[in-house]
Amino acid sequence: MILALAVALSAAQVAPPAPAVRQPQPGAEPIPLMIAEPVAMAIAAFDADGDAVVTRAEFTAGVERSFTSVASGQPAIGYIAFGDWAERWLGNRNALPSPFEVDQDGDNRINLVELQARFALFFERFDRDKDGVLKRSELLTVRQMPSPTQPQPQQRPRR
Repeated sequence: MILALAVALSAAQVAPPAPAVRQPQPGAEPIPLMIAEPVAMAIAAFDADGDAVVTRAEFTAGVERSFTSVASGQPAIGYIAFGDWAERWLGNRNALPSPFEVDQDGDNRINLVELQARFALFFERFDRDKDGVLKRSELLTVRQMPSPTQPQPQQRPRR
């Protein structure tokens, strides 16, 4: 009897209809994909006063603070310690910039000057309006998604 009642109740419960999925209108702009590169997340963390803007002074101090947090009083760090730095400040040991990009003199060691020089290039790249500060919107990378109606590029088969 209880089993029959349970079966009857479960049959009576009908799942609500799923919401209709709206397909993009032909010719409609695809929604862009916004991402924050690991280096942009580190730069955002350099905002010392919490105003959501990173000034050049905050940027310089942040790069130095990030370096000294791993260098332990040493003037330079090796590639393994750079991996520790990248994991802590960029979120992953393999995030860019790689130690090979930063090590300008090829001595397999990275000093603060080399790190600051590489990060200065990031500051210039992200400061799109060239006003000397980095706003959160400038730290986002926007990529256009292909429209579903646009033909996709053909990928070559893997061998």
